[in-house]
Amino acid sequence: MSDLFKRALSLGLGATVVSKEKVEKAVNDLVKRGELAPSESRALVDRLMDRGAEEQNQMKDWMRGQIQKVLTELDIPTKETVEQLQQRITVLEKRLAEQEQQQPPLL
Repeated sequence: MSDLFKRALSLGLGATVVSKEKVEKAVNDLVKRGELAPSESRALVDRLMDRGAEEQNQMKDWMRGQIQKVLTELDIPTKETVEQLQQRITVLEKRLAEQEQQQPPLL
Protein backbone atom coordinates (compact mmCIF):
# COMPACT_ATOMS: atom_id res chain seq x y z
CA MET A 1 0.00 0.00 0.00
CA SER A 2 1.37 3.42 -0.86
CA ASP A 3 2.48 5.71 1.94
CA LEU A 4 -0.02 8.38 0.90
CA PHE A 5 -2.84 5.83 1.00
CA LYS A 6 -1.74 4.71 4.49
CA ARG A 7 -1.70 8.30 5.72
CA ALA A 8 -5.16 8.92 4.29
CA LEU A 9 -6.43 5.82 6.05
CA SER A 10 -4.84 6.92 9.30
CA LEU A 11 -6.49 10.31 9.11
CA GLY A 12 -9.84 8.85 8.19
CA LEU A 13 -9.91 6.02 10.67
CA GLY A 14 -8.61 7.71 13.78
CA ALA A 15 -8.74 5.14 16.55
CA THR A 16 -8.92 2.12 14.27
CA VAL A 17 -5.37 2.65 13.06
CA VAL A 18 -3.63 2.47 16.39
CA SER A 19 -0.41 0.69 17.15
CA LYS A 20 -0.50 -2.41 19.28
CA GLU A 21 1.64 -0.63 21.87
CA LYS A 22 -0.95 2.12 22.27
CA VAL A 23 -3.75 -0.42 22.62
CA GLU A 24 -1.74 -2.34 25.23
CA LYS A 25 -1.03 0.87 27.14
CA ALA A 26 -4.72 1.81 27.18
CA VAL A 27 -5.70 -1.69 28.33
CA ASN A 28 -2.99 -1.65 31.02
CA ASP A 29 -4.39 1.68 32.24
CA LEU A 30 -7.80 0.00 32.58
CA VAL A 31 -6.20 -2.79 34.59
CA LYS A 32 -4.38 -0.28 36.86
CA ARG A 33 -7.63 1.58 37.52
CA GLY A 34 -9.33 -1.70 38.39
CA GLU A 35 -11.78 -1.47 35.48
CA LEU A 36 -10.47 -4.67 33.89
CA ALA A 37 -9.14 -7.90 35.34
CA PRO A 38 -5.51 -8.63 34.43
CA SER A 39 -6.55 -12.04 33.11
CA GLU A 40 -8.85 -10.36 30.57
CA SER A 41 -6.33 -7.84 29.27
CA ARG A 42 -4.70 -10.04 26.60
CA ALA A 43 -8.07 -11.06 25.15
CA LEU A 44 -9.20 -7.43 25.03
CA VAL A 45 -6.01 -6.34 23.26
CA ASP A 46 -6.47 -9.12 20.72
CA ARG A 47 -10.13 -8.22 20.15
CA LEU A 48 -9.34 -4.54 19.75
CA MET A 49 -6.51 -5.26 17.31
CA ASP A 50 -8.71 -7.63 15.30
CA ARG A 51 -11.50 -5.08 15.19
CA GLY A 52 -9.08 -2.34 14.13
CA ALA A 53 -7.73 -4.53 11.33
CA GLU A 54 -11.25 -5.39 10.22
CA GLU A 55 -12.29 -1.74 10.17
CA GLN A 56 -9.12 -0.81 8.31
CA ASN A 57 -9.87 -3.47 5.68
CA GLN A 58 -13.44 -2.22 5.35
CA MET A 59 -12.18 1.33 4.90
CA LYS A 60 -9.65 0.19 2.29
CA ASP A 61 -12.38 -1.63 0.38
CA TRP A 62 -14.64 1.41 0.56
CA MET A 63 -11.84 3.74 -0.61
CA ARG A 64 -10.93 1.40 -3.48
CA GLY A 65 -14.57 1.35 -4.53
CA GLN A 66 -14.77 5.14 -4.44
CA ILE A 67 -11.53 5.51 -6.39
CA GLN A 68 -12.72 2.97 -8.98
CA LYS A 69 -16.01 4.85 -9.28
CA VAL A 70 -14.20 8.14 -9.93
CA LEU A 71 -11.86 6.52 -12.46
CA THR A 72 -14.85 5.01 -14.26
CA GLU A 73 -16.69 8.34 -14.29
CA LEU A 74 -13.59 10.04 -15.71
CA ASP A 75 -13.26 7.23 -18.28
CA ILE A 76 -9.67 6.55 -17.25
CA PRO A 77 -8.47 3.16 -18.51
CA THR A 78 -7.33 0.57 -16.01
CA LYS A 79 -3.80 -0.83 -15.93
CA GLU A 80 -5.17 -4.07 -17.42
CA THR A 81 -6.75 -2.20 -20.33
CA VAL A 82 -3.51 -0.34 -21.05
CA GLU A 83 -1.52 -3.60 -20.93
CA GLN A 84 -3.98 -5.29 -23.31
CA LEU A 85 -3.71 -2.37 -25.72
CA GLN A 86 0.09 -2.50 -25.53
CA GLN A 87 0.00 -6.20 -26.42
CA ARG A 88 -2.32 -5.54 -29.37
CA ILE A 89 -0.04 -2.75 -30.61
CA THR A 90 2.98 -5.06 -30.39
CA VAL A 91 1.17 -7.74 -32.44
CA LEU A 92 0.05 -5.20 -35.05
CA GLU A 93 3.56 -3.70 -35.32
CA LYS A 94 4.97 -7.18 -35.87
CA ARG A 95 2.41 -7.93 -38.60
CA LEU A 96 3.10 -4.60 -40.29
CA ALA A 97 6.85 -5.23 -40.24
CA GLU A 98 6.31 -8.68 -41.79
CA GLN A 99 4.12 -7.22 -44.54
CA GLU A 100 6.65 -4.49 -45.28
CA GLN A 101 9.37 -7.13 -45.70
CA GLN A 102 7.22 -9.15 -48.12
CA GLN A 103 6.29 -6.21 -50.40
CA PRO A 104 8.69 -5.30 -53.21
CA PRO A 105 9.99 -1.70 -53.33
CA LEU A 106 7.66 0.78 -55.07
CA LEU A 107 10.25 1.94 -57.64
